[in-house]
Amino acid sequence: GTGGTFSGVAEALKTAHPEVKIVLTEPAEAPLVSSGTAQERNESGAPSSAHPAWKPHPIQGWTPNFIPLVCERGLKFKDEVVLVDGKDAIATAVQLAQREGIFCGISGGATVWSAIEVCKRAPPGSTVLALIPDTAERYLSTPMFDGIEADMSAEEIAIFESTPLGK
Repeated sequence: GTGGTFSGVAEALKTAHPEVKIVLTEPAEAPLVSSGTAQERNESGAPSSAHPAWKPHPIQGWTPNFIPLVCERGLKFKDEVVLVDGKDAIATAVQLAQREGIFCGISGGATVWSAIEVCKRAPPGSTVLALIPDTAERYLSTPMFDGIEADMSAEEIAIFESTPLGK
């Protein structure tokens, strides 16, 4: 939410390994950093107004209607910004749960989607790190879980009952 993970990790990695490329990701629907428009601030450094590039987006936990100061201070470490559509973030989070057993939130899906895009154009042998600092527990009432029924179907009950726990 504040960009503190981005800023702290980016600074640590760039300090230890200046050749590392730092990629920041933000919602395509609310490209505050990518807009190039500076965040207006008061004397204390707090935002004095909403950022003009902000629009509602489904990636909860990312991009409030301002650029947090801790994030802004870390922008000097970024090499690139990748924009991710909210629908892609949700779809990737669902795929991570279904295919990999990684129960992350929408922002985690956005992070992994962006990492996959980076991998598509990275030189062979590159290492790409995608840090997922959230869990899907907080998103049970969001569009990410549309279509998932609260109760088990007859087929799911039969599968459960075939396990040692279900007997």
